[in-house]
Amino acid sequence: MNLVTLSLGSNIDPEKHIRLCLDALAETFGELQISRIFESEPVGFKDSRNFYNLVVAFHSDWSVARLQAWAKALEMAHGRTPDMVKCSPRALDIDLLTVGNACGVVDDVALPRAEITQNAFVLQPLAELLPDERHPRCDTPYATLWQRFSLGHQRLWAIDFQWQGRFVSQADPLPRKVHAR
Repeated sequence: MNLVTLSLGSNIDPEKHIRLCLDALAETFGELQISRIFESEPVGFKDSRNFYNLVVAFHSDWSVARLQAWAKALEMAHGRTPDMVKCSPRALDIDLLTVGNACGVVDDVALPRAEITQNAFVLQPLAELLPDERHPRCDTPYATLWQRFSLGHQRLWAIDFQWQGRFVSQADPLPRKVHAR
């Protein structure tokens, strides 16, 4: 079983779509580790709507191809199409960040995903959720990568968020381990 990490984002009705995504993940993969949820200003988007972003971790024996196909099917179920303009608003964006210690192109997916070290909305939740886990390529703990990260113009802030009737995200710095019902 590999530890799988996903980055989730939404800037169209984000509360609804993030909750539905978490429901689907829990139903499919069972126990989830969920980072705090951050609201962030869009990076590279002309649309001014803010995003909700988080990282989810779980264990799975699925292949990279199967994980990627599942994620893309869920995005499509939430209205995303393959011909959508890059950097356009989206109800759901799911990016496969890591699958175990896989490095390189696996099943046509580049792992680990480059955005881990490029975007605060990926690295901060990942570093809070799995501070001692090591980036598969550079073998540096995520907490250390976050401490070295320069925010530049990127702004994000933790928000309160409920899922399945309980808070999974609050402005305090503690990631939550959540069991599906």
